[in-house]
Amino acid sequence: MPERHPEPDLDYMKKVLLEMLAIPSPTGFTDTIVRYVAERLDELGIPFELTRRGTIRATLKGQRSSPDRAVSAHLDTIGASVRQLQDNGRLALAPVGCWSSRFAEGSRVSVFTDTGVLRGSVLPLMASGHAFNTAIDQMPVSWDHVEVRLDAYCTNRADCEALGIGIGDFVAFDPLPEFTDSGHISARHLDDKAGVAALLAALKAVVESGHQPLIDCHPLFTITEETGSGAAGALPWDVSEFVGIDIAPVAPGQSSSEHAVSVAMQDSSGPYDYHLSRHLLKLAADQELPVRRDLFRYYFSDAHSAVTAGHDIRTALVAFGCDATHGYERTHIDSLAALSRLLCGYLLSPPVFASDSHPGNASLERFSHQLEHDAQMESDTRVPPVDSLVGNKD
Repeated sequence: MPERHPEPDLDYMKKVLLEMLAIPSPTGFTDTIVRYVAERLDELGIPFELTRRGTIRATLKGQRSSPDRAVSAHLDTIGASVRQLQDNGRLALAPVGCWSSRFAEGSRVSVFTDTGVLRGSVLPLMASGHAFNTAIDQMPVSWDHVEVRLDAYCTNRADCEALGIGIGDFVAFDPLPEFTDSGHISARHLDDKAGVAALLAALKAVVESGHQPLIDCHPLFTITEETGSGAAGALPWDVSEFVGIDIAPVAPGQSSSEHAVSVAMQDSSGPYDYHLSRHLLKLAADQELPVRRDLFRYYFSDAHSAVTAGHDIRTALVAFGCDATHGYERTHIDSLAALSRLLCGYLLSPPVFASDSHPGNASLERFSHQLEHDAQMESDTRVPPVDSLVGNKD
């Protein structure tokens, strides 16, 4: 029988996911969602600090403080900003994050000005079949071919200015969440609010179980993942292991499933750490979780930004399976439950290599062997035992 780990509260997971989806948070407009997640950590009694811009750095205290590990999910979503006030009284858009205007067409949106919020719809430049007939089908797909029609009297540029709209105002897209009896969850912005919900549920389960992790773990909630910088300035500790939590595309040519947790072996930045990835796969197997290995060709994560910032860390990525990523997304509670359970197991697991606590002093004798991964992990965590890895740094 697999070792039993704390069981995440799925009702809590769904509740916080629905509440987060109701909070607009395109990259650069994340203060409200940061406050929300910080309040959830307060409720769990998990201490945290905020960076200047709002990345949340929390600490789940372990029996020892080194080597630390970090797990990261991002609070920011894709969105848009006002690029131009047009002569016809409509707004041209620039995307926030990397996504296609094809998925923006037809959306209801909120435009956040310096003085208030305006509602509107994103439409193609030719939006009436009765006026343009089949010419609509010849329009290119690009951000230059969509515009925001405001729900206000606005027929020219001067009207836009009178409404207080300015260049660079944020535009947030309605999430339209629906949780069905089949267990499917459909919404915009599951990337990565579903990952955040899975992490919060795992933290709640570990805290309420009374089990103390073997080493310090730092839950991170970043605010600029969609634009690339993510976790770049988020690691003030001696972190040796970094696990990103994000979305796994379910599509032809991919191995991910809406009913499983994915461990990414590679993305656009290259392969993830051999040993940490296999540690996660073993934890999933030990817990008999539905798990998939996958490779993402057009994809970066918080782990990539942490490495490119110069951190000497092992990185891995775990993800919930999701159809139509960066569009009208859909996942299943099966995948979120498997992700949260895997995170519970990881938070309570020993470090991949105890010797990572002294990377500058590691001898060749203790250096890793990829083809003998399991045997080395077993010996490395046995000599010395976890409860005498290193002295407490505090």
